[in-house]
Amino acid sequence: MIPALQGFAAAVLSELDAAGVASVAAELASLERLVASEPALAAALTDTGLAPAVRRAVATDLLATRIGAVSLRLVAEAITVVPAQEVPMAISWVSNRSRLSADRTYLEEPLSAMAARRRVGGFAAAVFANLSIDELATVGSELFQVARLISTTSSVRAALGDRELPAEARSAFLRGLLEGKVSEATVAISAYVPLGGRARDVVGTLDYLVVQAAQHRGWRVARVQSGAPLDDAQRAALSASLEQLAHHPVELNVTVDEALLAGIIVEIGDLRLDDSLRGRLEVLREHVATSKHQFVSQLTTNEGAS
Repeated sequence: MIPALQGFAAAVLSELDAAGVASVAAELASLERLVASEPALAAALTDTGLAPAVRRAVATDLLATRIGAVSLRLVAEAITVVPAQEVPMAISWVSNRSRLSADRTYLEEPLSAMAARRRVGGFAAAVFANLSIDELATVGSELFQVARLISTTSSVRAALGDRELPAEARSAFLRGLLEGKVSEATVAISAYVPLGGRARDVVGTLDYLVVQAAQHRGWRVARVQSGAPLDDAQRAALSASLEQLAHHPVELNVTVDEALLAGIIVEIGDLRLDDSLRGRLEVLREHVATSKHQFVSQLTTNEGAS
């Protein structure tokens, strides 16, 4: 099943108690049988000629009085992220996923690194849907700081990367580390990373989620390394310049790296801009080395000719 739907279902079901999950499982099992027995409904859900948004709207209209809001949310997400012809199978999967969650027997299957990131991204997307623009900005910033905390604290990084430790234990460890220090949304998303992600990719997954949070606000993230702290005016000027470059608002995630000596390095998407003093010195050093090589080559050529 598509990883993003796996994570989305995990987030939605985690908000319910055992009775609520059991109710969703029963509703979806009933819907699964309904889709199998009503060709018109199956055709509406699987029509490849309709855009996902249209099929989602049709399904919402048809099912709003037949299943509860939570079940409908799961079905609507399945319609959005799964190819049209696979929607019945996705409904069956979500139904089974809900039943196993109600029985507390569900475990996330191992996935590749990128697929695992997308699964965690699906979990985050479900959480992001409940947040305001300002709250999204806060969560994105907090996820960035959590990633930096883990990457710079060897004991925390070792604990979260220990594949001998059960994922539930690593999740509980991270939850305990963050509760009361960041928003509940950030705690929930971060705590899912050891469950839905890869043990050795916690920092990479969190950085992936920072970008996802920004994209949910119609922004893009610019990762900025600066030789010295940037004041508000410098941040505003840099953000405005990058907005012109990217053609939409840009969020800055700034870290100070004194090894740059001065200036900044900006990474946005696949674009990298190096305006640091260290970068200029490296370019100058390369230019001098190239010029020296050309001079020696020319000198050797002239001596040979004489």
